[in-house]
Amino acid sequence: MQGTTPGPRVRAAIIGGTGYGGAELIRLLHPHPGVELVRVTSIDHVGEAIEAVHRNLGRTGLRFEKMEPAAAAEGVDVVFLALPHKVSATLGATLAGVSAKIIDLSGDFRLRDKDLYRTFYGDEHPHPEYLDGSWVYGLPELDRAAVQGARQIASPGCFATTIALGVLPLAARGLLTGAVHTVAITGSSGSGAYASPGTHHPLRANNLKTYKVLNHQHTPEIEQTLRLACERGGHAPNFSLAFVPVSAPLVRGILANTFVPLPAALDGPALAALFAEFYRDAPFVRVLGSKVGAEVVAVKGSMFVELSWTLGPPEGDTRQLVVSTALDNLVKGGAGQAVQSMNLMFGLPETQGIDAPAMWP
Repeated sequence: MQGTTPGPRVRAAIIGGTGYGGAELIRLLHPHPGVELVRVTSIDHVGEAIEAVHRNLGRTGLRFEKMEPAAAAEGVDVVFLALPHKVSATLGATLAGVSAKIIDLSGDFRLRDKDLYRTFYGDEHPHPEYLDGSWVYGLPELDRAAVQGARQIASPGCFATTIALGVLPLAARGLLTGAVHTVAITGSSGSGAYASPGTHHPLRANNLKTYKVLNHQHTPEIEQTLRLACERGGHAPNFSLAFVPVSAPLVRGILANTFVPLPAALDGPALAALFAEFYRDAPFVRVLGSKVGAEVVAVKGSMFVELSWTLGPPEGDTRQLVVSTALDNLVKGGAGQAVQSMNLMFGLPETQGIDAPAMWP
C-alpha cells in the first residue's frame, strides 16, 4: 500500500452503510491512509457498532447513526451514497446545495435519458433535471480528466463496468459495429444483502439461470458508455447490443464474454497493440491477451480487471472476436471504483487504499 498522503485527510461520510456496498466502502475507507471516515448513517441498526453488523470489519470505533442526508454531509469533504436504486434519486434536490462532493453507487444518475430510466428502472425519475450530465460517469478508464474535475459522480454498475471495459478500445477505434452479443455470469452479492426468491441460497447454490434477458437495467448504461467512446474517437456509433445475464452459485465476481464481429484484416498482434495502448495508463486493468483466460478467482476481493480474448479465423470479410472480462462486482464493479473516483477527485494517488492483491483462491 502506498504511503500516507501529506496534509489533512479527506473527511468522508457514507449514507446507507448496512448493505454489501456500504460494508465494502467501510472496509476500504476505514484503513485508507488519505481518508478519515467520519460517519456512517443508516435507518437500520441505529446506535450499533459497525462491526456488530459487518463482523468482518474488526474494530472501527464507529456506530451507525440516523441522520438526515443534508446533516450527514455537514463537515465532510465527500459523501458516498450506498443506497438502493430509486432512493438516491429522491435526494437530488436535498444534496444539491451541500459543499461536499458526492459519489452515488446506485443507477439513479447514470443515464442521460429519463425515458430509458423509466423503462429500465420502472418509475419516473423524480429529478430528471439532474440527468443533464452534471453527474459525471465515474469510469476513469473512459475519462479520467472528467472524474478528476467532478463534484458529483454517478459510479458505474457492475455489469456495465465489466462489459464496457472489455470493448472500450474497439469502440474508440470505430471497430464496434453490427450485432454485439454478451453473456455475463454474476455472483449473488450483486443482488444485495436481502434475500429474494431469486437470490435465496438454497435456490442459487447449485443453480445457473438466466434473468432479465435483453432487458437488464445496465443495458442502456453500457450502450451509452460505448456510444460516448465511439464519438470521442471520431466515429459514429453503429452497433446494437444484446445482453444475457446469468445468475451463478458464486458470492463475488463477474465473468463476461462479449462477441464482436471484426474486419478479417485485423490480426492478433494488431489487436493486442490496440488494447495495450488504450489501457497503458489504467493501473487496474490487466490485458492478458489470447494466451491466458480471464477468471474470477484471480481478481476476487481486488480492484483488478482481467481481459483476455479469442480471435477466430477470417470468414469472408469478417472474423469473430470473443472478449472475456473478469472483475469483483463489489470492488471494481462497486465500492472500490467509487473510492478510485474519490482518489482522483481529491488529488490522491489513484491506487491509494485500493491496491491490495486478490484473495487467492
